[in-house]
Amino acid sequence: MAKSIKKGLKITLLLLTSLFLIMITFYCFLLFVHQKSSDFIVSYKSVKDLPQKKAAIILGASVNPATSLPSDILADRILTGAELYKEGKVEKLIMSGDNRVTHYNEPVVMRDYAVAQGVPLADIVLDYAGRRTYDTCFRAKKIFGIEEAYLVSQRYHLFRAVYTCRALGVDVVGVDAARQLYVNQFSYNVREIPATILALWEIYLIHPSPVLGEKIDINLPL
Repeated sequence: MAKSIKKGLKITLLLLTSLFLIMITFYCFLLFVHQKSSDFIVSYKSVKDLPQKKAAIILGASVNPATSLPSDILADRILTGAELYKEGKVEKLIMSGDNRVTHYNEPVVMRDYAVAQGVPLADIVLDYAGRRTYDTCFRAKKIFGIEEAYLVSQRYHLFRAVYTCRALGVDVVGVDAARQLYVNQFSYNVREIPATILALWEIYLIHPSPVLGEKIDINLPL
């Protein structure tokens, strides 16, 4: 009995030690990504002070399929992109979101919301295959030929997004679009932990290729 208890304690201690080491490793990865990205993230409040760039990439988020309206998170991103445009900081807005099924179309909802904010339809480019942050960054360079841009999302997401885009060869500056406190913010923060680890795995190890297609010149009428 004593041997069984001792063996059980050893196994428990080993499992706890392994879990602790995994958590420390994850924390180090997160800290690394945050440190590399933090200098390239600004607030939406500083839009007027930003230099001009060709385009801003608006990262997609959830849409209510019943109302075809953007979530609060997505609406703030679109509003920030519209501000960049109306302040003359960018010439084009690239709406990159998920449209893998016919009844769910983030880019179109994003476009319509931006038009309602006064952005001309001709200066909005839709990226229908921006299913994930990695895909958006990959396609920004390979499909749309973008070398530098503003990247619009919320700060909790921008650390990973900015790091991913820059690692894939797109010189981005992230614009934090957070204008309010969001429901489920804690879960979004927690979700960034595995998402960041996955991003590093994809960038440096497996190099997945997203949905591609023919190149698109964002300067031409669409």
